[in-house]
Formats: sequence, C-alpha cells, structure tokens
Amino acid sequence: MCYTPQYWINHLQLQPHPEGGYFKENYRSNEAIANNHLPRRYLGNRSFSTAIYYLLENQQIAALHRIKSDEIWHFYCGYPLNVYVFNSYGNVDKYQLGIDVASGQLPQVVIPAGKWFGAQLMMNDSYILAGCTVAPGFDFMDFELAKREQLLKQYPDAADIIKALTHDR
Repeated sequence: MCYTPQYWINHLQLQPHPEGGYFKENYRSNEAIANNHLPRRYLGNRSFSTAIYYLLENQQIAALHRIKSDEIWHFYCGYPLNVYVFNSYGNVDKYQLGIDVASGQLPQVVIPAGKWFGAQLMMNDSYILAGCTVAPGFDFMDFELAKREQLLKQYPDAADIIKALTHDR
C-alpha cells in the first residue's frame, strides 16, 4: 500500500537532502575497504556499501550531481521518475524509474561512477519513494553538485534538462 509523502517523511524520519527531496541513510556496512585498495579517486576508506531511502514530491528535483561510486536507484512506491544520466559521448540517457515495465519503466536504474545525473517526477503533484544503494559506500566527500554554466558549456544540446535540474538559477 502507498501512503502520502508526509507519511513516509514522518515514519522513515526523512530529512532534506542537499540535491533536493528527502532522505535517510538506512544502511552502512560495518566493514570498510582500505583506501590503498580503492581507486585513486577516493580520499580515505569507504564502507563496502550504503543505502538510503529517498523521496521527491511535487516540483522537487534531484539536482544534477555526481559521485565517485556506482549508484543503483530502486523504485518502492508512488509515481515514476525520469532519471537523466550524462554519458561520455556528450549525450544524455533518459531512464524511467517505475514498475510499468511494459511501457519501458525499470524498477532499478544503475548510474555509473563519475557520471552527472539528476531526476524529476514524470507527473506534477505526485511523489516517489525510492532507494539508492552505493558501492563502495557513499561519503559526502565524493558528492559534487553540478554548476549550471559549466554543464551548459560541456553539454549545450541538453540545455533544457540542465536548466530544469540545477539549483543555481
């Protein structure tokens, strides 16, 4: 059964996320990978894996950002979400996170490490409760919010998506 966004925010104790929406870390592995066994992009040890609950509602966005690890988004409840991933060829791949697989939605979307990505609800006045799993585990040192002007120079053909999914207006 799906409830209201406020139900999930209250019962899961979600807090505002810097990229937009609400989140709560619900898992962090007790074991870690030593920094000298990780790729050089990491500064310090990392948990094997982390997971969060993530909720967007109404006009909220998951602003364009990137992290140093692979991230898997999981659909739990609510309405579908468009996830935009900027690929290495200067294009933007669009995925729909949802459960209507017959119409092309996916219950999981994988974002490769280091790729700019963001998301927005497909329908106004709706919400999504999702989960995000990161491995090696997430650390805010690995998180970078996109700067609109820099991405516009790098991906001029994606101007509409960049403007919609960045906070610096």
